[in-house]
Amino acid sequence: MTLTSVSPDHRLDVTELVDRAARYAAEVDGSRRLRRESVAALVEAGFPRHFVPSRWGGAAGGFAPLVEAAITVGESCPSTAWCATLFAAHGRIAAYLPEQAREEIWGSGPDTLISASVMPPSGRATPVPGGWLLRGEWGRASGVDFADWVLLASTVPDGDGETVRIFAVPAGDFVVEDTWQAAGMRGTGTNTVVLCDTLVPEHRTVALPELLGTRSARQARCHNVPYTLVAAVMFAAPLVGAALGAVADCVSTRAARLSPDPDARQALARSSPEASAARLLLREAADRADRGMVDARTVAQNRCDAAAAAELCVSAVDRLFAACGGHGLAEDDPVQRRWRDVHTGAGHGALRFAPAADAYAKAFLGLG
Repeated sequence: MTLTSVSPDHRLDVTELVDRAARYAAEVDGSRRLRRESVAALVEAGFPRHFVPSRWGGAAGGFAPLVEAAITVGESCPSTAWCATLFAAHGRIAAYLPEQAREEIWGSGPDTLISASVMPPSGRATPVPGGWLLRGEWGRASGVDFADWVLLASTVPDGDGETVRIFAVPAGDFVVEDTWQAAGMRGTGTNTVVLCDTLVPEHRTVALPELLGTRSARQARCHNVPYTLVAAVMFAAPLVGAALGAVADCVSTRAARLSPDPDARQALARSSPEASAARLLLREAADRADRGMVDARTVAQNRCDAAAAAELCVSAVDRLFAACGGHGLAEDDPVQRRWRDVHTGAGHGALRFAPAADAYAKAFLGLG
């Protein structure tokens, strides 16, 4: 299916955010959440408004500038880049909600911080007059400590079967439990959301299948591509930044340690082009999302390229971490931190290569 080209790109000015991300990278890793100064900087850079419809003062921007900005921030702090990217991505999901909900979310401005836990669906949604009664626990909601709203998914009855609905819940109606004790991406504060019989009006919900197809041609390009075309690309971007950051750290601070060791020199020489190749894969995928045709092959290509980019990042940081030897074992070592971040991020379900490869084979080879 051919869609209209993306409107002029909204450029994200990440200069101040990169500075703060670098300054606080070790601290947020230890505290397991971003600093408020970094959150303020990512808002100022334009991440939360990047995909917000222009009707609400947002940029309705493209995927290429978001990916490039996320990579740049990720070179300094992958956790900061992860949260910034997801605050943007969740604004895109919220744009599928009915008009009344969008008014509630963005009526006072487009910089609303939206967290989410939508995969896998969790909790229990009970239909009641005027809406749904929602209760349960939803894990892994990145940046939720700072969120004004959270998007939560639950399986609900739908005729003779079931479907998944996404529910928008404002801060004050949910509780955050501090559960994020991961090896990497520690600063994302990817904690658990808890609700106890919270009423969610019908206008604050949308069926998940609506995110999986295209919409009216009158919609901005970023609101008219399926979730599966772009999700993995956005998740992979902070990992590419982390891999590039690990290469830069070895070049700038470890030259004296690595130069006498031919194996270490080879590790750097191999890891650098791997990280650069991952960046090129994501740039091409983002350009397809912004300007290409939308069909099963494009979706499969983007999923596969994003998963392959994540694997390249893992390979690059594994080699660099090993080359650091004993120096890399210290927990505050920046290469080790990036190594942990890449492995944790690459474990996301959207970046698993096997299902992406199956989808690719089905789309291009007709294999079931």
